Amino acid sequence: MNHELEGKTAFITGGGTGIGRAAADALAAEGCQVTVAGRTEDTLRETVDAIVAAGGVARYAVCDVTDEETVREAVALAAGPSDRLDIAVNSAGIDGGNDDHVLAEYPIETVDAMLATNVRGMFLSMKYEVERMAAAGSGSIVNISSGAGLTGIAGYSGYSASKYAEIGLTKSAALDYGHLNIRVNALCPGLVNTPLIAAMVDENPELHEKLVASHPLGRIAEPEEISDAILWLSSARSSYVTGIALPIDGGYTAG
Repeated sequence: MNHELEGKTAFITGGGTGIGRAAADALAAEGCQVTVAGRTEDTLRETVDAIVAAGGVARYAVCDVTDEETVREAVALAAGPSDRLDIAVNSAGIDGGNDDHVLAEYPIETVDAMLATNVRGMFLSMKYEVERMAAAGSGSIVNISSGAGLTGIAGYSGYSASKYAEIGLTKSAALDYGHLNIRVNALCPGLVNTPLIAAMVDENPELHEKLVASHPLGRIAEPEEISDAILWLSSARSSYVTGIALPIDGGYTAG
């Protein structure tokens, strides 16, 4: 590791598992002081313990991203006494599970839950992240969207809509804050080997073959392949990049 982010502060929502945890591990390994946030204290503690055991600096905040006050408090904790936040990774999100529906039959409660977490949650997180970054005159925000934010998916209209909205938030914020040297970008993964996907496959073993076949590279991604891109977008190596929605999807959206 080059420790190119030595001394930087980073805040990661959804940091207890999956892409969020991989991002926390990668940023801490590069010297960041990491704060992970999420709803499940046990998984957050596991992330922090692993980072500390590896010689990094980390802490956690129990936080429901749909609740403005807990988001405000979690970002304040991440900023610390200096009230400075350099990097934010907004990875908290939910999907529609393993049960697809045509639009007219899509459960309203599922749509509401995804809009609350994926869109409102990302909006609230960015609201308090950019406040710190604007005061410092720099910062990088990486939003985790999905390939479903770049193309429609039959049976998942609600999920796809929430992911398109995340990209809209990303692009608008990039325009709002570019003059303050705050860069805002989105990553759009295909399927990633996370506990969420593992649970879906366990419930429906035939799903795994279908998921793999939908990716031209013939496999789904590992979380570390997404965190590599997060590192790039968080560092000075991407200093002229803002407002993008970058697919990391094994060719899923190429067709």
